[in-house]
Amino acid sequence: MAKLMTGEEVAGYLRVDKKTIYRLLKQGKIPATKVGQQWRFNKVSIDKWLLKKPVETRANILVVDDEETIRLLFKKTLEELGYKVVAAETGLKGLELLKQQDFAMVFLDLKMPGMDGAELFRQIKTIRPRLPIIIITGHPDSDIMARALAQAPFGLMNKPFSESDIITAVNTFLPVSMANSAH
Repeated sequence: MAKLMTGEEVAGYLRVDKKTIYRLLKQGKIPATKVGQQWRFNKVSIDKWLLKKPVETRANILVVDDEETIRLLFKKTLEELGYKVVAAETGLKGLELLKQQDFAMVFLDLKMPGMDGAELFRQIKTIRPRLPIIIITGHPDSDIMARALAQAPFGLMNKPFSESDIITAVNTFLPVSMANSAH
């Protein structure tokens, strides 16, 4: 049997206020089942619902990773949710894009040829100190990670990761007002 979550658990899972869950429930916009007098939420149904939500214009997100499969995973996952995703395969190209466009957040690989992620992170923080950055790495204990940590706080996603990890990172680090508007 699938795991059923309470309203409080699904609010935590989606990183929204419990009131938001009940407003969506009242509007019939979120999948739920009534068990006795309580509403319960199937995690699998919630995940499917997240992926099928109507696509609306949302924030611009920059993904900088030298691996094409990673860039494509981010693009596919986030564009289905209505985000505009711009991908760069090098740190230098990522920096150029950041200077040309306004992004609401950045996903940044640490180990890349040429300019590594720690150096790009330092330059991004100089240009846009408040921009949320999620570092994606398969090497969380590396010297490059230590250099990035010395610059400023950031989010971290360890490789390998899934579509739901990407969605959780966006829901966690992107302010709600930015997530729902073109930026």
